[in-house]
Amino acid sequence: MVTFKNPEYFWLLALILPMLTWYILRYRRLEAAVQFSSFLGLGAIGTGWKRWLRHLPFALYLTGIAGLSVALARPQSSKRWENVTTEGIDIVIALDISSSMLEADFNPNRLEAAKNVAVQFIAGRPNDNIGLVVFAGESFTQCPLTTDHATLSNLFGAVYPGVLEDGTAVGNGLATAVSRLKDSEAISKVIILLTDGENNRGEVAPLSAAEIAKTFGIRVYTIGLGSYRPDVKIDENTLTEISKITGGQYFRATNNNKLTSIYQEIDKLEKSKIEVSERQHIDEEYRPVALIAGIVLTLGLLLRITVFKSIP
Repeated sequence: MVTFKNPEYFWLLALILPMLTWYILRYRRLEAAVQFSSFLGLGAIGTGWKRWLRHLPFALYLTGIAGLSVALARPQSSKRWENVTTEGIDIVIALDISSSMLEADFNPNRLEAAKNVAVQFIAGRPNDNIGLVVFAGESFTQCPLTTDHATLSNLFGAVYPGVLEDGTAVGNGLATAVSRLKDSEAISKVIILLTDGENNRGEVAPLSAAEIAKTFGIRVYTIGLGSYRPDVKIDENTLTEISKITGGQYFRATNNNKLTSIYQEIDKLEKSKIEVSERQHIDEEYRPVALIAGIVLTLGLLLRITVFKSIP
């Protein structure tokens, strides 16, 4: 469908009628007034091609003016409404890499299970910016927000205990994740925090970090890792409160399948929380019209001062 941004310029087309009237009257006045007693001697001369095309320059002028009027009116072609998905969600995964994450109540252990499921989750969200923060006794940004999910997935392979000082600084890990998202302009900002312990290190209290996340409109989903068989020291009260403060949700993962289902639920929750925005794709079409009009006017002028120079 074609629409016009500035239709008022179509009033310029009104110039064509008076110009045409002026041209016709002028042409009639310029016709020869010499009288001949007989035209018999002129019959062999014939009519040249210039006579047949003598009005061409003026016709080109009128066509060029009409084209410029259309170009000034800014024709625009609109296509069907499209779903906008490129401005999706910015997500940071905050992953506990303390030594306790090597417990084998998951297959092959908690850390590897968490990494594998996270990579699967990332593969299912191609339009989102996703980053990775790791924490133990301190925290570190393993990968800033990126749409290069292949590189991000590879960086998960470099995550293992011992890279950072041991311990569980949940507050620091959450605060670092918040710092990666606070300036984001995404529709939705999310942190997925996974840990198998309780906060025992770091300078930032977990609930203080949660309040900061809330200030920046960041939603935090917390996941406690660990089966009910071994002795697990997950501070579920704190993790639940973090999620409550930020409008997220707390989950308990007791095995690989449960962890996978938790990620699937988060995936659905985030997709359902965003209202799909739509836009109409509009292309400007005035440039080719203006170009053609300019060529036509130029051609008319060149013909008038060259080929038809001697024609009144």
